[in-house]
Amino acid sequence: MQKKMDRRQFIKLTGYGGGVVFASGLAGFGTPAFAARKKPPAAAEDFYFVQLSDTHWGFSNPAVNPDFEGTLKKAIAEVNALATPPDFIVFTGDLIQTTDDPAVRRQRMSEFRDIAAGLNVRNIRYLAGEHDAALDNGKAFREFFGETHYSFDHKGVHFIALDNVSDPTANLGEAQLAWLAADLAGRDREQQIVVLTHRPLFDLAPSWDWATPDGGKAVDLLLPFEYVTVFYGHIHQENHHMTGHIAHHSAQGLMWPLPAPLSVPKKGPIPWDSAAPYKGLGFREVKAGHEGTSLSELPVKA
Repeated sequence: MQKKMDRRQFIKLTGYGGGVVFASGLAGFGTPAFAARKKPPAAAEDFYFVQLSDTHWGFSNPAVNPDFEGTLKKAIAEVNALATPPDFIVFTGDLIQTTDDPAVRRQRMSEFRDIAAGLNVRNIRYLAGEHDAALDNGKAFREFFGETHYSFDHKGVHFIALDNVSDPTANLGEAQLAWLAADLAGRDREQQIVVLTHRPLFDLAPSWDWATPDGGKAVDLLLPFEYVTVFYGHIHQENHHMTGHIAHHSAQGLMWPLPAPLSVPKKGPIPWDSAAPYKGLGFREVKAGHEGTSLSELPVKA
């Protein structure tokens, strides 16, 4: 990193959810291909970004989280207090709590947008979750936050945001897969690529809706590239998985934790523990460096 950040500042974020992702000469974000290289590719300029996920604005159940109106605002305050601001912030879906009422859906999105506007970082990227988009195919989300899938480049890294929630079946769909193929066409196979999505692209727990039925097709399009990492939300906990040389990392949620995949008969929020407030809400710290081939991925706990 060009500027060191106070680790205590990151630990303060643990109580409020999300993820802090470091990018330093990005060349794989934890993939075996990166660690095996004798000489990493030309380093991009160092940077980091913050990932926040599953904020569920509009949720109200004190048995699950008595601070349901406070955690998002506290997380924003802590991000604003970081000594070195992130280059950008990405919300990886479920911005609001689902509702059948289109008017309430838009009200919640408006409130969320106004709260997020309190971030000192102006470069904010949004992805939809199923709570935001599944009931109206993403119509309200697009009104407030723009397209549900897109790509952008930042300091030598190509970012791709995929939508596996607007279709109620959780598929990406042939049109989006064709768009992804076109976006990747002609790129150098050593291009550093980060994929952002809400649901996992692999079959983590399909019976719990923790999968993307046609996610394997997207992974197949990405596999020819040497340095690809996927960051997602949805499962409200930290999880790490490899599909070939592609690393997949989930962010903990902001509103409530969920049990480990298939660890209980029925999926549901883990109740609030007053003896350990905010337990299960936190972030992971991913560091990458291009001095030699060192790379570490460190969970941070309060």
